[in-house]
Amino acid sequence: MHPFSYTRAANTRQALDAGRAGGRYIAGGTTLVDLMRETVERPRTIVDISALPLREIMVTRRGGLRIGALVRMSEAAAHRGVRALYPVISQALELSASAQLRNMATIGGNIMQRTRCTYFRDVTAACNKREPGSGCAALHGVNRTHAILGTSDDCVATHPSDAAVAFTALEATVHLLGPDGERTVPFADFLLRPGSTPNREQALRKGELITSVEIPALPRPLQSGYLKVRDRQSYEFALTSAAVALHIRGGVIHEAKVAAGGVGTVPWKLPAVERELIGQRPSNVLWTKAAERAADGARPLRHNRFKVELLNGPSSANCAS
Repeated sequence: MHPFSYTRAANTRQALDAGRAGGRYIAGGTTLVDLMRETVERPRTIVDISALPLREIMVTRRGGLRIGALVRMSEAAAHRGVRALYPVISQALELSASAQLRNMATIGGNIMQRTRCTYFRDVTAACNKREPGSGCAALHGVNRTHAILGTSDDCVATHPSDAAVAFTALEATVHLLGPDGERTVPFADFLLRPGSTPNREQALRKGELITSVEIPALPRPLQSGYLKVRDRQSYEFALTSAAVALHIRGGVIHEAKVAAGGVGTVPWKLPAVERELIGQRPSNVLWTKAAERAADGARPLRHNRFKVELLNGPSSANCAS
């Protein structure tokens, strides 16, 4: 670990001033500290924002939900309002990491976490995300866990967050505060696809701070859930996952919100699947037909073609390449 200075912000203004000067924000530290230990990240200044008042979970006037950036993952998962309105969020959080990490990690930090690509974390390997222009060792290396959607010739790493998949499906908004004031960014635009600049991962301006994530009000009744497929049942990242929310009235699906994780360079919204579902009556035949559209546009690599079949349905059971 390289030398760095540490400062603890007593209020939002101190945090923003330190961030504008180049400081890196830290709260739970469950990702950044690991990356610093592995010398992947080498910030000169760490700004502790854990004392800021960004810990509220509230139902909005229109019936949506707003979760403060410093709310712990375990707190959000257990919150009555979250569990009642959007169980898909609670389930995604509870399937993330270990209990110890969920007690430390924050919502803001969770969506800001960086990829678990082994080449990104190996400072001796070529990685455009870590060192622009150095190449992507995963393209022709061991890429079983890598992305099949949203990839580029410069990066094929997946985004690891489970909660971000639920936020993407529910079409959440990220609230930001920076030196120039407040602004909001649709969650779908907040996490950036790699393109030719994989080192730029979020639509943040210099010194900006995440203050909350807001989920819009959706029609009721709403049924939602999160399914995660992984190599083992505890403390493992997704090979693929799905966040689904359906508004069913009179036996017909009137609204569908669907996103997949573990397969994209960012949590992947599935509009083609949503279109297949809307206006239809739930049935096994419908689920199968809709799932066939989940991998539209996929570009599998040598070792992860099985992810296409995982996305497309239960026929994937025989694939483990």
